[in-house]
Amino acid sequence: MTETEPTTTLKGNPLLATGAAIAAWLVPGLGHILLRKWSKALVYFLSVGTLAVVGLLMRGNVFTSSGDDIFGRLGFFAQLGSGIFYFLAGSINPAGADVSRAAGDYGTRLFATAGVLNLLCVLEAFHIGLGHETEERSSL
Repeated sequence: MTETEPTTTLKGNPLLATGAAIAAWLVPGLGHILLRKWSKALVYFLSVGTLAVVGLLMRGNVFTSSGDDIFGRLGFFAQLGSGIFYFLAGSINPAGADVSRAAGDYGTRLFATAGVLNLLCVLEAFHIGLGHETEERSSL
């Protein structure tokens, strides 16, 4: 019979955690590269990048900081979470938004989802940087 009990190791520092979190926000996966989590970095970059680029190519709306209502502001913060993809949105889709079609509306949601997913990755990078990485240990 095998028992699995999680253990927590504390070996990180706040400066590393903060740097990894900022890097992870700016370029998805970069914070995990700094923490030497290569496979996670690749998966996070491809996941966030695919959602963001597909959303923009579907001509989704890119929210600005001057939103008229709470949903516009929430959309801005969600999309800003995608980091570099938010700042390159105009280059990725120079034609701009077209939410008059269903594809553009779905694109808006995909782009916001990319940002929220990246914010979760930022939190994980910060958590790992602080040294709160959970390891599974099994004993016989």
